[in-house]
Amino acid sequence: MHYNPLSKVENAFARISGIESTSTLTPYIITEDFPKLGLLTSLRFLEWVSENPEGVISLPTGKTPEYFIKYTHFLLENWGKPETKIFLEKYGLAGLAKPDLSGLHFVQIDEFYPISPLQHNSFFNYVSEYYIKGFGLDPAKALLINSDEIELCQGKAYSEIFPDYIIDLSLRYREAKSEEEELKKASIFRIDQWCSEYEQKIREKGGIGFFLGGIGPDGHIAFNTRGSDLYSTTRLTQTNFETQAVAAGDLGGIEISRNRLVITIGLGSITYNTDAVAIIFAAGEAKAEIVKASLENEMDTVYPATVLQRLKNARFYLTSGAACRLNDAVERFYKTGEWTHAKTERAIIDLCTKLNKYGHHLTLEDLENDPWCKLIPGLDLSAVESVVESVKLKIGKGIERDENQVIYHTGPHHDDIMLGIMPYTNRQMRSLTNDVHYAVMTSGFTAVTNHFLISVLDDTLAMMERDEIQMIFYPDFFREGYIYKWDKDVYHFLDNVARHNDYEKRRGLCHRLVRSAVEIWKVADRFELKKVLNQINRLLRESYDGSKNPPEIQTLKGMLREFEEELVWAYYGVQVKNVHHLRLGFYKGEIFTENPEKDRDMLPILEQLRSIKPGIISLALDPEGSGPDTHYKVLQAIAGAVKEWSRETDLSNLRILGYRNVWYKFHPAEADMIVPVSLNSLAVLEKSFAESYMSQVNASFPSFEYDGPFSALTRKTWVKQLKQIQLLLGKNYFYENEKALLRATHGLVYIREMNVEQFVAIADELKKLSEGTPV
Repeated sequence: MHYNPLSKVENAFARISGIESTSTLTPYIITEDFPKLGLLTSLRFLEWVSENPEGVISLPTGKTPEYFIKYTHFLLENWGKPETKIFLEKYGLAGLAKPDLSGLHFVQIDEFYPISPLQHNSFFNYVSEYYIKGFGLDPAKALLINSDEIELCQGKAYSEIFPDYIIDLSLRYREAKSEEEELKKASIFRIDQWCSEYEQKIREKGGIGFFLGGIGPDGHIAFNTRGSDLYSTTRLTQTNFETQAVAAGDLGGIEISRNRLVITIGLGSITYNTDAVAIIFAAGEAKAEIVKASLENEMDTVYPATVLQRLKNARFYLTSGAACRLNDAVERFYKTGEWTHAKTERAIIDLCTKLNKYGHHLTLEDLENDPWCKLIPGLDLSAVESVVESVKLKIGKGIERDENQVIYHTGPHHDDIMLGIMPYTNRQMRSLTNDVHYAVMTSGFTAVTNHFLISVLDDTLAMMERDEIQMIFYPDFFREGYIYKWDKDVYHFLDNVARHNDYEKRRGLCHRLVRSAVEIWKVADRFELKKVLNQINRLLRESYDGSKNPPEIQTLKGMLREFEEELVWAYYGVQVKNVHHLRLGFYKGEIFTENPEKDRDMLPILEQLRSIKPGIISLALDPEGSGPDTHYKVLQAIAGAVKEWSRETDLSNLRILGYRNVWYKFHPAEADMIVPVSLNSLAVLEKSFAESYMSQVNASFPSFEYDGPFSALTRKTWVKQLKQIQLLLGKNYFYENEKALLRATHGLVYIREMNVEQFVAIADELKKLSEGTPV
C-alpha cells in the first residue's frame, strides 16, 4: 500500500518524536505519553474538520478518548486567543480558521445490546453527552444505536422479549422450540434487519470519512474481535473473553458482560470509504504486543486492526509504551545512546528465551547471529558470564533480611501490595524487629458489585432478625461502641477460617458491615439501622448493573474492601492500626479520573510519612502515565509527599521499592532485586486471596489475560519469571544451591530499588511529559 503523506499536524509530531522512518505495514506516530496522544488526535481531528466541515465522523467511547475530548473543548473555546495561536503554529496549524463542527455527520461505532440509552454506562449516553452535546454536533445528522428504538416482534420492548437480557443467536439457524422462542427468533431477525439498514445509511453518506478508535487486548476495533471477517458490516454479535473482561467495568461485572451481545459496525464499514482518515490510538505497555502484531503482520482475521492496511490515510498513534515492542523501537533502544550493561542483560536474557537455550549453552556464534547481542562491545562469551553474575547479585539482594526497619508498603488499590510483592513482605514480617505498615491509597469501591453487597445485606438483615449480631444490643454501641473492636471482627473471621466455619466467617463480615453502616449513616439505634440497611438493599435492587452508586454506598463498598485488606495482613498478626485507608479524593468512580491535588491527595500521605518515619517505602511503579490511571496518579501523590518530606528531614538512607503486578511486568534487566517465591508462598497467596478478598474471588473484573482471580494470574506471572531466569542460570542453580531458600524457589518477583533522588526523577519525568500543554 502506498500511503498518503503525513498531514501538517502529523508532520509536526513526527519531528518532535525524532523518528525519521518507520518499517511497519501501516504508518505510526509516537507521542511522549497519554495526554500528548490526546493532543495529537484532537489537532488531527480539527485539521480534518476544517477541510471537511460536513464530513462523516466516528469517534470512540471509554477512557482512552479523555484527553482527545478535553483538548478539543479547550482549543475550540480558546481558538482566537494569542497563546492558542502560538500553540497551533507549533503544531502546523498556523492561520487555520476555527473549525465549525455543526455540519458534521456522526456515526456511533458500537453499543451493548440490549441496554437502556438512559443508563450512564451505555455508549449511546456517552456519545450524546461528550460528542453530540459536548462538541455541539447536530443530533439530526447523527446515526445512533438506541436499543429502545430497534423495533422487535409484535412491537414489544426488549425487556419483554429478552427479560433476562440473554439472546441466543443459535435461533438464527435452528427451529424454535416454543412460542417464546418464536418471538425471540423473529426479534433477532428484526435486529439483523435494523443492522443492515444502519449499514446502508452509513454507505448512503459515502462511508465514514474520519474514524478514530482504540484497540482491544485481542486487537479488536469497534467490537470486531479476533476472527472477524475483514469485510464485515454492521451486525449483532457475540464477543470473546478478552473483550468481555474489558467491558466488565462498564457493565458491573463479567457475569453481565459474558452474556451481553453487542451491535457493532464492521471492518468493511470502517474501510468502505477508501479516502477515509482512519486512526487507531493506543497507550501503555499493556497494548504493546497487540500493537506490534497489528502493525507488523499482513492483513489477517486474527488481527482485526490490520484491515487498516486497505486505507491510504490510515495511521496508528501510539505512546512510547504502546510502541515499545515494535521492531523499530527495539532497534532504536539498542542503537541509540551509549551501550550499557542493562542493554547487555536484556539482549542475552531475551536470546536465551528466543532460542530456549540455557545461558551456559550459548555459543559465540549464537551471540554473533543475534541482531542485538552482536552489538555488545568487545563481544565474547564473557558477556554471558557478566549477566549471570549480575543476576545472581540481584537474587542475593532479594534474599537479604530487613531488620530494625519501619516499612511503609503502599498500593493504589486493595490487593495491589499482595499481588505485587507479598513474598517479600511476608519475610519482613517474620522479624520482630520490623514495624510494617500497609497503606491503600484509594477506596476501591468500584471493584465491589451490587450483587455482592446485596448478598451481604441480605445475610446481615437475616442475622439481625435472629439476634445473631449481639453488639447492636449494647447500650452504648450506636453512640461510640461501634468504634471499638474492629480488630475483633478480623480475628473472628480468621478464627473461623481455621475452623472451616463458613457461616461464622460470614457473620464476621456482617459485623463489619454493621459498624461501617453506623459510621456512615450515624444511625441512632438498631431499628433505624434495620431501616437504613433495607433502604440500601432496595436501592441496589432497583439499580441497573454498573450504575453509579450514591456517595454513601460507595463509601460502604470501600469499607468492605478495607476489611478484606485488613484480613490479608492479619494472617501475620498485623493489627488494624497498621493497615491504613487513605481514600484519596481524586478517586470518585467517574469515567475520567481527576488529577491529584496537593491538599486533598498529597498531604494525607505526607502526614503519614511524618508520623511513621519509614526507612523503606514500596509503591506500584508503572512505566508511563496511562491505565490503570489510578496507579499513575497515586505515584504522583506519593512522589509529591516524598519531595515535601525530603525538605524537612534527611532521606539519604530511604529505600524506595517499585513493584508491578498483573497489569505490567518488569523485564529482569529493569529490576535491582529478584525475590525468590516458594511453593509455600504461592499457596499462601492463593489461599489468603480466596479467603480474604471475598468480593474478588469470583473475578467479576478479571484481567483480559486470565479468566479467573488475580491471585492465579499472579502465580502464573511469578512462575513464568522463574523460567526466564532458569534459562539464564540453569535450573541446577536453584535445586543444587547451598541456600535452602533458593532450593525452595518455584517463582520469582522482580523489584526496582531507588533512592529518593532516583524516584523523584522518574516521577518528574512522567509528570513533565504532560506539562507544557494547555489542559
